[in-house]
This record gives sequence, structure tokens and C-alpha cells, in this order.
Amino acid sequence: MKRNYWPLLFIAIFSFTLGMIIWTVMSAIKLPVNEDESFLRSYQDVDANYNTIMTSNQIFLKKYNFNLNVNEKIFGLTTEDIKYSQRVLEKKSEHKNILKYGLNNISLIVSDKKTNEKKSVKIALKVTKSISNKFDILLSNKNFKNNENEYTANFEISDKNNWNITGTFEVDGVIGSIFIKTNAI
Repeated sequence: MKRNYWPLLFIAIFSFTLGMIIWTVMSAIKLPVNEDESFLRSYQDVDANYNTIMTSNQIFLKKYNFNLNVNEKIFGLTTEDIKYSQRVLEKKSEHKNILKYGLNNISLIVSDKKTNEKKSVKIALKVTKSISNKFDILLSNKNFKNNENEYTANFEISDKNNWNITGTFEVDGVIGSIFIKTNAI
């Protein structure tokens, strides 16, 4: 009598497939999950309130002049980078190579458009890697030196990588938000 080995082939294929499914799930469980916190909010909150955030930026810019200086590069209250991928930024961005590996400095001045008076600002800023929350640098008013409403701070970048600068600035109850994608060289 001749043996039929076809059932063993199907059992082997089924076992291999089941093993690959189990391996995939186990590998996925071991990977870290980093939640995007653009504008220092959960992505669900940003998604639900994006128009409100952008309207608040417009109101902020109508009332105040905003000058953010990162390593001698001056920025306005920009959020344009939020819609670009990191690859697009590497090719087209004006925000390339802003950060330096090692010590970086940042300064901020917000002034009233009518009176030109420098305003007191409540700062919440985060410099974070685009792929991990492990190296987040959180900057708030306590990290900045305030010299007659001119705010300056230093921070250390520990990795040559892609980074995001995001945060909010509150002046007299009006909130402005910023989002910059860059890299450290």
C-alpha cells in the first residue's frame, strides 16, 4: 500500500503560517508606541480642534509680533511643516539644519503690534525626535532667562537626527502654536 504525504504538506503549511502569525504579534508587542503630541496635545485633540488652533494663531498674529530665534535662525509663528513628511522637508525645507549636535540656544520676543511693547509670555515648548519620545526636551518659563520680556534658553541635543520643535505661547489669554520639523547636524 502506497502512503499519501499530501496531508503532511498541508499540516506543515498551516503550522508555518500559524508560527508566522504568532511571531508577528510577539514582535509588534515588543516595539515601543510613541504617541504624536503636536502642539503638546494628543493627536485626537489636535484633530478635533485643528481649525481652532489655526484661528487662534491668526488672532495671535493680528495682535502680536512674534520672533523666535533658534541658533541665529529667525522664525515667525509657523505651522507649515505639520503637513509635510520628513523626506519632503529634507528636499524642500527652509528649516533644514537648524539644530546643532550639542549646545543650542533659543530666544523669544513677543511684542504688541500697536504699542511695540514687549509682552510677558507663558511658554510651553518641546524639542523631540520625530521617531521617539525618549529624548524629549521640555522647555517652559522656568528654563528661560527673562530679561525685560526677552526670553533666552540653552538646551543640549544628544543625537544627529530628525527633530520637531513644537509648542504654545500664551499672551494675555491668546494662544499661538508652533510646529517646526528640522534636523540636527
